[in-house]
Amino acid sequence: MSSFIADNACFAPLFADAEIEEQFAAEALMARCLAFELELTRALRDQDVVEKTMADAALQAMETFKPDASLLGAGSLNDGLPVPAYVRALKAHVGVELSPAVHVGATSQDLLDTALVLGLREVSSILANRLERVINLLDQVQARFGDRPMMARTRMQAALPITVSDRLDTWLLPLRSHLESLPFVRQQIEQLQFGGAVGNRNALNDRGDVVAAQIANAFGLGNPAKAWHAMREPVVTYGDFLSKVTGSLGKMGMDICLMAQQGVSEIALKGSGSSSAMPHKQNPVLAEMLVTFARFNAVQVPALHHAMVHEQERSGMAWTLEWMVLPLMATTTGKALLHATSLLDQIEAIGDEPV
Repeated sequence: MSSFIADNACFAPLFADAEIEEQFAAEALMARCLAFELELTRALRDQDVVEKTMADAALQAMETFKPDASLLGAGSLNDGLPVPAYVRALKAHVGVELSPAVHVGATSQDLLDTALVLGLREVSSILANRLERVINLLDQVQARFGDRPMMARTRMQAALPITVSDRLDTWLLPLRSHLESLPFVRQQIEQLQFGGAVGNRNALNDRGDVVAAQIANAFGLGNPAKAWHAMREPVVTYGDFLSKVTGSLGKMGMDICLMAQQGVSEIALKGSGSSSAMPHKQNPVLAEMLVTFARFNAVQVPALHHAMVHEQERSGMAWTLEWMVLPLMATTTGKALLHATSLLDQIEAIGDEPV
């Protein structure tokens, strides 16, 4: 899901992040659903659930499946999600004789949650690269200006002298911590979803666990002992991580906004924003956006915590709330990192000139 403001050409450069948004696009979703179905059929074949000749023929037919996204959208309006329409179309594509080799033992949530975590795996790699870039730029700013003196400010009042490094550490150290925590966050979220209709894999009798293990291994995902249909802690952990990253960037943005005030002038930025009414002003636009993005993601975190309350074995209410929230949080985080990179490139000086 994208924000209407990110789709508006007047605002898109401020809010849109095509590289992140691509991971949540219909094309990516359909490709990952097909990848899941292919690996499921292979596992059903290899674990003697489906006869080999039938499975091989079905796999060959499935490779050419290209569903119509508009039909899946119509299916979502009717079913609350696109998977029933997707599976019907896939079975029709392979034909009646081969359809018993398709989608056996799986349910809609298995497809969508696995597709989600495969997408988040790509998002995590993008965010890690951008985080490293921001950290490297901050290291460069430290090297250039870290020894300069400046005034510490507590409760926005002049306090005692510090160095620029003292201020920069409060921007840099949290970001390093977030980058170090990302492997743990990824381990939590990059988990196969495979439980079948009620989450216990019983549709495959005693073959459910081995089928799940093969699919997880094929994707390089973790294989939890039980489907996490109604246990949404991994999604919340990921959303919390996103908000922590934007929160730390927001702190940097807030400091830069205050440092750039006329009369304070603790930082010099090139290319700052102009005013339509006051030509003498230079607005720290990117720093302001970091604050905005931090506040936006912070508001979304409670929504994900609400989505933890999944009723019984499966939810049609809490689950869909995740669809609305998580893509926007990921896009916001990605864009915040891009803005932070540009902002750090704008820094010409921080602190007092050496005597």
